Amino acid sequence: MKAMVLAAGLGTRLRPLTDDRPKALVEIAGRTLLEITLARLRSFGIHEVIINVHHFADMVVEYLKANHNFGMRIAVSREDVLLDTGGGLKKAAYFFLENSTNPDPSFILHNVDVISTIDLGRMVEFHLENHALATLAVQDRKTSRYLLFDERLQLCGRRAGRDQPDALVRPSPQPEPLAFSGIHVISPRLLPMMKEEGIFSIITSYLSLAARGEKIVGFRADQYYWRDLGRPENVKQAALDLKEKALP
Repeated sequence: MKAMVLAAGLGTRLRPLTDDRPKALVEIAGRTLLEITLARLRSFGIHEVIINVHHFADMVVEYLKANHNFGMRIAVSREDVLLDTGGGLKKAAYFFLENSTNPDPSFILHNVDVISTIDLGRMVEFHLENHALATLAVQDRKTSRYLLFDERLQLCGRRAGRDQPDALVRPSPQPEPLAFSGIHVISPRLLPMMKEEGIFSIITSYLSLAARGEKIVGFRADQYYWRDLGRPENVKQAALDLKEKALP
């Protein structure tokens, strides 16, 4: 199985930690966010990864070289202009469309600035059991933006915030708002179906495809530890969590 790590962002919310480095190389307890993400993927048997880069891109390339790619086959997708999550994946699509003897061509898309104990193996099983086009790790927690799911946990819309009206792309009598956790399992069938061009969010593609009846499902990850590392205070808290062994 392959994976993509989304690491091209400017890390604006992480300043001043990203004034002289990319967010992928911000450290928690002496380990970079990129190393932590790659170690998680490797622990689930993933050894082929593509990483998109933009902000301080050469630093990421040199870091990987200095660490011998952490024993993995790693490709780098350079973005001269930030392409957002959808545009970034579309640019790197070739990596997942290469000839492969792997009977399961689905792949994982993982933000570099999230840390979790989400069982990726179980998530992949759930994805395959549901014959989904994409599976998104979701939780019932507070966030500024929600994705909406129907009673079968299929994507049906989104909401900008708790007090905002629902924007449904498919009818649902009682859509459930859930917070997306920045971890996806994706079938390569999705790649040629992404009709957007240039800079765009993958959520835009998901909603468009859900409106057409494609199966985009939520994987409930409420029981797992998860933390967004987009702010310095969150990085500090994650370091404490590691120290207290809340994380493996």
